[in-house]
Amino acid sequence: MKFVDTALIRLKAGEGGAGCVSFRREKHVNKGGPDGGDGGRGGNIVIRTNRHLNTLLDFHYNKSYKSPRGEHGTGSRKTGKSGADLVLEVPVGTIVKDASTEELIADLVNENDEVVAVEGGTGGRGNAAFASATNQAPREYEVGTPGEEREVLLELKLLADVGLVGFPNAGKSTLIAAISAAKPKIADYPFTTLIPNLGIVQVDLGKSFVVADIPGLIEGAHSGKGLGIQFLRHIERTRFLVFLLDAGSENPKGDYRVLLNELKLFDPALLKKPRLVALTKIDTVDETVKTSLAKTRFAGADAFLISAVTRANLQALVGRMWQEVAPKNSTTRSITSSTTTRRQKKRKVIPFRRRWD
Repeated sequence: MKFVDTALIRLKAGEGGAGCVSFRREKHVNKGGPDGGDGGRGGNIVIRTNRHLNTLLDFHYNKSYKSPRGEHGTGSRKTGKSGADLVLEVPVGTIVKDASTEELIADLVNENDEVVAVEGGTGGRGNAAFASATNQAPREYEVGTPGEEREVLLELKLLADVGLVGFPNAGKSTLIAAISAAKPKIADYPFTTLIPNLGIVQVDLGKSFVVADIPGLIEGAHSGKGLGIQFLRHIERTRFLVFLLDAGSENPKGDYRVLLNELKLFDPALLKKPRLVALTKIDTVDETVKTSLAKTRFAGADAFLISAVTRANLQALVGRMWQEVAPKNSTTRSITSSTTTRRQKKRKVIPFRRRWD
């Protein structure tokens, strides 16, 4: 299945039904009073998370959605049936924004979180609602108000405990395949991974955490170079970062500084996340290089020398990851939703006239 993590869609909620002009007509009742019912409410459009989804692919092809309108009121004070709400299902971790203002509508980070993206219009009143002591046979009614309409931007940010960060071909995919059941594409050339991959790492019975393999970053990623912006946003939700550096690099510390700088330029808050460094592919370097790397210090991070191929030090690395994301730090994520203030809608009152009036 193709991975799509952004989508721009147009939403239009249903309009409210019109009120009815009707008068009671029964045997032995010559002049019954007004009994026109109100119109029904238009359907809302609701965006709801579904844990079984992991892409916004459906919204890539179908970009316009409209919910049903409310039915008109009828005689005998019968209110029209409300339009059914249209529910759009998205993956957990989806952000909903107003496309024109970029205002946050909702951040849906839990299963079955939902938000009303656009509200349906309200139904108009029938003539029964206009009856009074001075107007006992009203012929006025209201039309329903239109439903809200807006363009919405959907952005998917993966939910993971640990994020793997590094240059292309640093060994991220090989590592996630070695410590989890994930099966990413692995090859000996840069940019093998073009979409984020998730893997569940089983530490012990009842102890597990989620690792995200973020596609390789390059210098200038914060400005979109190498699809950097598309990749970097998936790091924002992770709680712990592991920087993977190739042990065979001429300057591992310089590589580390470049990666830190890209994260800082994209979002300075990312540097506040706890992190460690994993020097990969140590099976490909000699003992002299290993000794030198073991003495190297990386700002703000402990370093592990690992090999995903020989599994050297993988158990220690996984143990450290678990130490950082264990339940003491609470894996429960709370929803932060904000809904835009709904505009006040005015009903238009229309005098009822027969064709021959």
